[in-house]
Amino acid sequence: MTTRKVIITCAVTGSIHTPSMSPHIPVTAQEIANAAIGAAEAGAAIVHLHARNPENGLPDQSPEAFEPFLKVIKQRSDCVVNITTGGAATMTIQERMKPVVTFKPEVASLNMGSMNFGLYPMLNRFTEFKHDWERPYLEGSRDRIFKNTFADIEHILTTCAENGTRFEVECYDIGHLYTLAHFVDRGIVKPPFFVQSVFGILGGIGPHPEDVMHMKRTADRLFGDAYSWSVLGAGANQMRIAAQAAAMGGNVRVGLEDSLWLGPGQFAKTNAEQVVKVRGIVEGLGLSVATPTEAREILQLKGADRVAF
Repeated sequence: MTTRKVIITCAVTGSIHTPSMSPHIPVTAQEIANAAIGAAEAGAAIVHLHARNPENGLPDQSPEAFEPFLKVIKQRSDCVVNITTGGAATMTIQERMKPVVTFKPEVASLNMGSMNFGLYPMLNRFTEFKHDWERPYLEGSRDRIFKNTFADIEHILTTCAENGTRFEVECYDIGHLYTLAHFVDRGIVKPPFFVQSVFGILGGIGPHPEDVMHMKRTADRLFGDAYSWSVLGAGANQMRIAAQAAAMGGNVRVGLEDSLWLGPGQFAKTNAEQVVKVRGIVEGLGLSVATPTEAREILQLKGADRVAF
């Protein structure tokens, strides 16, 4: 009897945490490439990628910021490359789309709705910052909407569909699942869907085990067997929610975008450390970790030979 294959995604830097929060956040192109390759070598089939300004760590969604590490990752690893269309909440939809339109990846992330995205509580933990932009960036999230209107979502879906790009559909609340169902009903997005349920971001669904089960039950009812489910738990919720979801038939996402920690009070020094830890949880449940080739088959991806980098 074969064991179920669990896809591990690693989001290596993101746009949530600022450089002063941890010395281990990848910032330069070389650091991001090394982080992604290390995560893949540890067992991540997919790497989810943002870019940053190499001087100050500010989120940077220009294609020029992505190109150096995309080429290195492709040369050194067979992992599936997933490029964000989220960028940062401070960016326009036109800015956020540029890397995906330019590089035509196998997978792109897509948030299924506009939402409050509260980062400002981190100011209670982190009080000293190296760069002028960090504190206003966090404080500004009190009055900032992460914008993804129906028109925005449709524009991303239809533009990327022409390139054969599939989506990591990020669902931060139950309503986001219904938004995905709306676009499915209209024939704008085709199965199989890769639904990434996000737990513990202020403004989205909470991290309680009942919240995790509610997400899964709702997605099962809406999409049946036409989707693959994955989860990410923000901060301290990361491994607990990963363990619950893996036991429930899901896939998992880790990485320094989602949590800076390996354990209570212990920074993760690399993304690979988190991958190793979650891989131990998955294999401890008697499950197997999917290779990039197996992930491509499960998600019906177009293949690395059809990207534009």
